[in-house]
Amino acid sequence: MTRSDVFLSPAEAARTVGISAKALRLYEQRGLITPVRSANGWRHYGPEQMAGIRHIVALRTLGLSLAQIAAVLSGESHDLDKALAEHQTRLEGSLTGLLDAIERVRVWRNDLSEGRAPDLADLVATPPALSLPLPWPWNSEIFALRRLSPVTYLVGPLGSGKTRLAMAMAEALGGGFVGLDRGEPDELPAAALRELEWLLEDGAVDSPALRAVLAGMVSEERPRVIDLVEDGLDEATQLALGGWLRRRGEGDAPLVVMTRTSAVLDLDAVSAGHAILYCPANHSVPFEVLAVAGSPGYESVANCLGTPEARARTAGMVARMAP
Repeated sequence: MTRSDVFLSPAEAARTVGISAKALRLYEQRGLITPVRSANGWRHYGPEQMAGIRHIVALRTLGLSLAQIAAVLSGESHDLDKALAEHQTRLEGSLTGLLDAIERVRVWRNDLSEGRAPDLADLVATPPALSLPLPWPWNSEIFALRRLSPVTYLVGPLGSGKTRLAMAMAEALGGGFVGLDRGEPDELPAAALRELEWLLEDGAVDSPALRAVLAGMVSEERPRVIDLVEDGLDEATQLALGGWLRRRGEGDAPLVVMTRTSAVLDLDAVSAGHAILYCPANHSVPFEVLAVAGSPGYESVANCLGTPEARARTAGMVARMAP
């Protein structure tokens, strides 16, 4: 048997293309990929299926919903052309920033050649995007974020103070804090309606809870901080919302999203440029965690996340702390 003839298990196939087994199962449920069945009924993936999975992953990276991907795979090109145009715009924006950075380095080198030393503080450090004294239960230690990502996932165990941190971040950013008392808006703005359409195409279930959280995330250009984004949403909607968040990139208003579900924060599929912020149980200073197994804090974040079914069993639990 040659390497090209190898058939992979679901776990091996998912790992090969860098997605979760859960995402692979979702693609199958939506009819985007059909595995080969062995005599005993086990699912396997050969070269043809792996090529199809890579195609789907590439289209997801461009921001297409599963419904749009199904249309593209059936031969329709409108959604793909629109997605490519948006992706081109994002790339051109990144290129502009890179060219500016190259020009700054050129100026610094020119200064050096003429005997003028560049300002080292300007050369190696930039002011943090966010800096604030931490509220209780911390001891006013300074917390800083070097940059605001399109999406920052805020994770921590019960009683870690993450809600207080979220509220303090919203105030420091001059944005808005969207708490759990969010009510369904009378009318969604046009931008939110467009995103709702994408979510529904991706399998979300329309509900007052979805409309409320979407209004809080989309209706403002300033940074927004969202408390427990999955509150009141079923599993299908949480999965679609996780995919929607992963589409966000440079140019989108930054979001800080508190979550405790693996449906929203899939550690195997975190988008490049997105961030994970962890609040330790011992109330040490929150820190950023890389979505890489074995990196500091990774296991702690993974242990805070659960499936929607598991999270539902702990719904309503509140950690009691002194005021």
